[in-house]
Order: sequence, then structure tokens, then C-alpha cells
Amino acid sequence: MLLVVTYSQAARQTLRNVCNGHEETVVQRLGRAALLEATELGAFLALRLRAKHGGDVQVERTAPFNEFADVPRAVREAAAAYEDRERPSTPYAKFAVDTDHPDAEAMRDAEL
Repeated sequence: MLLVVTYSQAARQTLRNVCNGHEETVVQRLGRAALLEATELGAFLALRLRAKHGGDVQVERTAPFNEFADVPRAVREAAAAYEDRERPSTPYAKFAVDTDHPDAEAMRDAEL
């Protein structure tokens, strides 16, 4: 998919118009951003926005997030355990103490 992010009011208005006129190419609208199909038409629409608004439009190609291929098992298990904790107000750093779950600081610096 193509992620189109706008940084000005004029670019946002043009993005809205593009989305309204080409609903079949829009995967999701996100306010000042939109996900477009990774097709030639999607690329044309994204590049048209950037040609019109220059630096006020950012276009990125996205890849699907596969948690089982991209994320270590320990992180997946920690996320599930944290969401299933007894007290919802417990911060993760406190929750992870004296467990096998990864430390928040260690995860912060570890790239996927």
C-alpha cells in the first residue's frame, strides 16, 4: 500500500477530493493521511498530490506487519500477558519485574 500524509490545509483538502473521487483506490482514510492501493493509479494519485503540494505531501510504501515473522516470541508473549494483567493501571516496567518478559528499555533500542 501507499501511505500519503499531508502537512498543510490545502494538501488535506486535495487529499479529501482525491479520496472522494477515487474510492476504489482508497484502502483507508485517516484524516490528514490515507492508505492507497499499491497500483499504478494509487501511485499516480499520490504523485499528483506531491506535484501539486511539494513538501506538504509525504508518500511512503508500506509493507504488511506480520507479528509472527517480524517480532520475537518473547515480545509477543509479553504483550499478551501485559494486556491480560490483573490490574490495568500497572505500568509495563513494574509488570515486567521478576518475570521472563523483556525489559522496556531493552525493547526500546532493539530493532525488529
